[in-house]
Amino acid sequence: MTTLQISFTVLASLVALALLFDFMNGFHDAANSIATIVSTGVLKPYQAVAWAAAFNFLALFMFELKVAATVGKGIVDPAVVDHVVIFGALAGALAWNVITWRFGIPSSSSHALIGGLIGATIAKSGTGSLLGSGIGKVALFIVISPTLGFILGSALMLGVSWVFFRSTPRGTDRWFRRLQLVSSALYSIGHGSNDAQKTMGIIWLLLIAAGAASAAEHHPPYWVVLSCYLAIGLGTLFGGWRIVKTMGQKITKLKPVGGFCAEAGGAITLFIASGFGIPVSTTHTITGAIVGVGSSQKFSAVRWGLAGNIVWAWILTIPASAAMAALGWWVGSRFL
Repeated sequence: MTTLQISFTVLASLVALALLFDFMNGFHDAANSIATIVSTGVLKPYQAVAWAAAFNFLALFMFELKVAATVGKGIVDPAVVDHVVIFGALAGALAWNVITWRFGIPSSSSHALIGGLIGATIAKSGTGSLLGSGIGKVALFIVISPTLGFILGSALMLGVSWVFFRSTPRGTDRWFRRLQLVSSALYSIGHGSNDAQKTMGIIWLLLIAAGAASAAEHHPPYWVVLSCYLAIGLGTLFGGWRIVKTMGQKITKLKPVGGFCAEAGGAITLFIASGFGIPVSTTHTITGAIVGVGSSQKFSAVRWGLAGNIVWAWILTIPASAAMAALGWWVGSRFL
């Protein structure tokens, strides 16, 4: 692989752009971590974002960097990646995130980034540079992660309903207001473990292309790891308020017991995915879990029309961000 000759200014600017995306990822996906705990009234919004941001960062000490390795080496051939491809990928992902945030659509920042990387790579060198095995895993988990979230969320809700069958609503509510703090923390750890690592993979690709890191290494430099966890934590701290209401109340009405089951189901799914190094959508995962909780109580408790609109946003994310990234690559190839 030929080392790219790019200036320190361009390299630093692209790293900063990647960290901006990571911040936006946390900002955009804050709703995933806090919507249930805010909507059930367990924490106030400013308390919830601080809680989620802290546990986003704590994921740094709990998971191997397998997801970063998948994004950095397993989606496209690192040999064809240059600074223009990285610029296009980040531009496309950021553009899609801003659009979906503006309209309050809980789309996937993860898939926007992967779609951006695919689109910019195709624009440069065609489909031959794509790695089918890595892309196949991502595509498969577009279905698996919300399905597993749905199954776990509904199973936990049914199990809890059986265990607390004879308890009073007030007593159950009191218990799960406390337990939801635990489930929210676990979900935020899962969010940080998966989403922060995706941006690490992009920066790692850039550093490999520039000759500032080796493709033979098993993980990115530690400063990349630390800065990505800080960026996503800060993004979560500022919160994507437009999406909170959609996630927490519009899909289905949640009480603390339902919030606990949704967060716990989502957290288990994310822990499994991060353990196997599979980049999944935290948005898809928690939405599946929320729908599972709602449907386990009463089928009509879920607003299936809204859920269907969200699914359409999921389907469009990768092709839309890929198209924007291809345009970003074209612009970058003329000005960078």
